[in-house]
Amino acid sequence: MTPAWQPRLAQWMAGQLGLSGPLTLEPIAGGQSNPTYFATMGGAEFVLRKQPAGPLLKGAHAIDREFQVQTALAATPVPVPRMVAFCADSGIIGTPFYLMQRVAGRVWHQTTLPGVSPDERRQMYLAVARTMAAMHAVDPAAVGLGTYGRPGNYFARQVARWGRQWAEALNKGIPELDELHAWLLAHMPEDDGLSAIAHGDFRIGNILFAPDKPAVAAVLDWELSTLGHPLADLGFFCLCWRSRADEYGGLADTNWAALGIPSKAEFLAAYHAHAAHGARLRPFHEAFALFRFAIIFVGIADRALQGNAAGNAAADAMRLARAFARHGLTAALEGATV
Repeated sequence: MTPAWQPRLAQWMAGQLGLSGPLTLEPIAGGQSNPTYFATMGGAEFVLRKQPAGPLLKGAHAIDREFQVQTALAATPVPVPRMVAFCADSGIIGTPFYLMQRVAGRVWHQTTLPGVSPDERRQMYLAVARTMAAMHAVDPAAVGLGTYGRPGNYFARQVARWGRQWAEALNKGIPELDELHAWLLAHMPEDDGLSAIAHGDFRIGNILFAPDKPAVAAVLDWELSTLGHPLADLGFFCLCWRSRADEYGGLADTNWAALGIPSKAEFLAAYHAHAAHGARLRPFHEAFALFRFAIIFVGIADRALQGNAAGNAAADAMRLARAFARHGLTAALEGATV
């Protein structure tokens, strides 16, 4: 269905970008919390990202920050789409939005990367590790992101923040999550002063791979980015080796080695070979990533309970929250091993 605001957007693009001709829009599926479209006008191809309609939580869906961080990264080794224009005027399409270059490439929402050879699959994972290391090696101040987040005590602040969200949740009844929270508080590492550009949702589904080779063409979906600890992103990515296929597409119950996917240890080695810091992943970092992810799914269940999602969304979200809480305890007690 054509959005009612499409003619206004076409007029805005004509005035701002000097384009002419009809505008076509194609919604992009994939579960993005910020509605996303392919936009084509005058032979030029873009991606449009906008805030969702309706009331928003404070700080949520901050597409201005997405535009800011990707603009800052344009001159770095981190592959991001070229930012084209930002519009803060909600009168055009109902919310603020931005346009970016449409980059050719391949996206998978399955961590098994179906349809490629084992050798290519292995090289794609190792390319992701190198890309993450390159992102964490960027000096935020050098690219104008020195105030993009609060410096210092990242994990202490994050555990406190997500702990508050869990305490205020409508859905309860996950004793493993209470236990994991207590473990994190008791095993909080000393602040090592590391601060980097942290993506916040660094996973296979947010990587655009080159169309014809095992390389990263762009890192997508910077909605949760901030200044944070690099091992938060690394720990989050590594949860795919702990979770099952029915737990947000994990690898644990697949024959990932036969598929050519490197082990977690190999992925970590590739990351650290290119990282500018010397910090190493510890049980705490994986446990924290799983704690945070579990509470994100509790939040999804809460929104479903309040009528903002249909069907069995609440029950499935709570199933995932319990699973990630259990995996978090396993990570805490067993250590960061495969």
